[in-house]
Amino acid sequence: MAVAEQPDDHQGGGHLAGSHILLTGATGFLGQATLEKLLSSYPTTRVTLLIRPRGSQPGTSRLAGLLRKPVFERWREQVGEAEVERVVGERVTVIEGDLDATSSTDVVLPGDLDVVIHGASTVSFDPPIDEAFRNNVEGVASLCGALAGSGADPHVVHISTAYVAGVRKGVVNEAPLTHDVDWTVESAAAQAARAEVEAASRRPEVLRKAMATARGEHGKAGPQRVAQAAEEARREWVTKRLVDYGRMRAQSLGWPDVYTLTKALGERVAEQQWAEAGHRLSIVRPAIVESALRHPYPGWIDGFKMADPLIIAYGRGILPEFPGLPDSVLDLIPVDFVVNATLAVAATPPEPRSPAYFHIGSGARNPLPFRAMYENVHAYFHSHPMPDNERGHIQVPSWRFPGTSQVLRMLRTGERAVDLAERALLRMPASDRTRDWMGSVHRRQQELDVLRTYADLYLSYTQAEVIYDDSRTLALHQALAPKRRGAHGFDAGEIDWEHYLQGVHFPGVTAVMRSFSSRPRSRASVDPVALPARDDVAAVFDLEGTVVASNAVEHYLWARLASLPRSQWSGEVVDLIRSMPRYLRAERRDRGDFIRTFMRRYEGVDEAELRRLVDEVLSEAMLQRTMPEAVRRIRHHREAGHRTVLITGTIDVLVEPFASLFDEIVAGRMHSRDGVWTGYLATPPLVDEARAAWLGRYAESNGIDLSRSYAYGDSHSDRPWLEMVGNPQAVNPDAHLYRHAKRKHWRIHRWGEHTQGRLEALLDSVGTEVRR
Repeated sequence: MAVAEQPDDHQGGGHLAGSHILLTGATGFLGQATLEKLLSSYPTTRVTLLIRPRGSQPGTSRLAGLLRKPVFERWREQVGEAEVERVVGERVTVIEGDLDATSSTDVVLPGDLDVVIHGASTVSFDPPIDEAFRNNVEGVASLCGALAGSGADPHVVHISTAYVAGVRKGVVNEAPLTHDVDWTVESAAAQAARAEVEAASRRPEVLRKAMATARGEHGKAGPQRVAQAAEEARREWVTKRLVDYGRMRAQSLGWPDVYTLTKALGERVAEQQWAEAGHRLSIVRPAIVESALRHPYPGWIDGFKMADPLIIAYGRGILPEFPGLPDSVLDLIPVDFVVNATLAVAATPPEPRSPAYFHIGSGARNPLPFRAMYENVHAYFHSHPMPDNERGHIQVPSWRFPGTSQVLRMLRTGERAVDLAERALLRMPASDRTRDWMGSVHRRQQELDVLRTYADLYLSYTQAEVIYDDSRTLALHQALAPKRRGAHGFDAGEIDWEHYLQGVHFPGVTAVMRSFSSRPRSRASVDPVALPARDDVAAVFDLEGTVVASNAVEHYLWARLASLPRSQWSGEVVDLIRSMPRYLRAERRDRGDFIRTFMRRYEGVDEAELRRLVDEVLSEAMLQRTMPEAVRRIRHHREAGHRTVLITGTIDVLVEPFASLFDEIVAGRMHSRDGVWTGYLATPPLVDEARAAWLGRYAESNGIDLSRSYAYGDSHSDRPWLEMVGNPQAVNPDAHLYRHAKRKHWRIHRWGEHTQGRLEALLDSVGTEVRR
């Protein structure tokens, strides 16, 4: 049964008992907390939620998923699991729709609303300018229009942010903003920016640069992959350009970013289109909203909020310094204080045409200097360090606050060094050492990206020299009946920062990271415990560098030297070495070019004689070069019922020793005349995109589910077909594939570290002959 309602005491002129409340943004952090509080503490209220469908998932399904989240656990226990569906059915209504300008005309709101709590918005600091205006400005206008069309006259509580005050110093009062920015003009310009930037992105000079970069990075993967990469680069260029439009326009008008600019203009829309039309409006301006102090339980948070990425990054040891001012105020406020204050505001409507403004923060009466925040986070991670897998624990740095210019100079130097190191490594041959180096460079790049992102986004907030007066909010808290203040109060002066930060907030935001970081780090070469048994799954393998620790050059040497007297070995090797620059140039251009060029060395080979050599002499050496880990993985796939497939550009004669390992082998073939090879391929080499096309047709013809299938490759040229499967695996990858696999979180294997075969002895002998 539902918990009996506690009496709603007088709250400064109003109460919410029996009210019908429209809540927007219910799926967000603050929206979840507000809905939970209404359900758990205001049992006679009715709540209508405006929820946007997501793909094929309707708004009602999103609500059902929402109610299973941790924030609602205690409420579900209160009402009893058997009663949840009934209570929700009686008290909660879902309207599917969006306040976006293109679809808001379809939203029909109830005519009996008493209160609207409008919390829907884009909360990213740096979205593209058109997106920010569409959600944070035009969304408010759409809500006002929908309310006017409904005939309702509710008290609208608009959730804004304290940072709408913009870049300034001193005390900011709880009052309307003073600016003359025309939101209609700015909104129109923001939407026009999208068309302008899209058009600019299609200019020849932009596309030419994108194509050149894509060709340099992805040329070996095939022309379609180059085109896809160029188009991805163009879209990224558009997004970055629109983000830059927003940031610079905001800063030119006196706001730190487009988020705060559009939230400020959203307030102006609400004032003009709702309050000035004769309705009641309150504007709530929270500061930095973080985890709950008390309700629904200490430390509850949904995702990482504004300060949390900095906390996590510091705990992981990747913020050696940060360009914040030690005496600036970091205005934090627990989410349950914001919810309580919002509902108290909702229950205390102002007079029509006289908007009320409320700052919900801590900076005015219980300030937390950035230095004190640092001291708390340093003390916490010193006592509770983050685990560093099997390497012990992470030692956090000590900040000296050297100043913004020095930290940013250090950042630029680090970025240049990482860029140079990556360029050098991408030109080096693949090896365990270069992959280790690339891994170190990748980790350093991630650290620098984190620092750059935080410096760009948070610099204005961690250097703020502004205090948000909260006199009106304090008066509202003091107007609560004394017995309600414990559960419904919001006096920021009561917060003990050391207890909240080290005892509540930091443990809450680091719990997931600790769980993840403390898992044993498995070696990349270890096989999985089990593979799912299915008969519609394929396991597709490349050969060279993936199954065998050899390549086309070695295969040629095996075959050629086995057919020559030892006295001629050195001459063959010298000729091969002289030709290597030409082969390397072909390899850099295109894998297919390399195969075509190199296979010309087989001109004049007697096919029958080569087959005899492979069968009688070379097969043992080739199998000895097979990597044990690859064999085990192939067998595991077979045991699971998966179809094992080998696709290689190596000619078919040389892969016959591996026939027993695979259900199907697809290899290259040489053109012959009267049993003698001409040096030309019989068919185009099956590499990069051609291999992907073959795999697509094979899957369709054989009922293979590629989304559940596996693919194993070692080269960046393998990327097109690796990306076709649900389980791509990089084996001993070259630098380009290693970088891509790390970015995409693919599984990376190191196989064949101890593989030995006949080649070493063969080459030792060749070296002796050459030295003679």
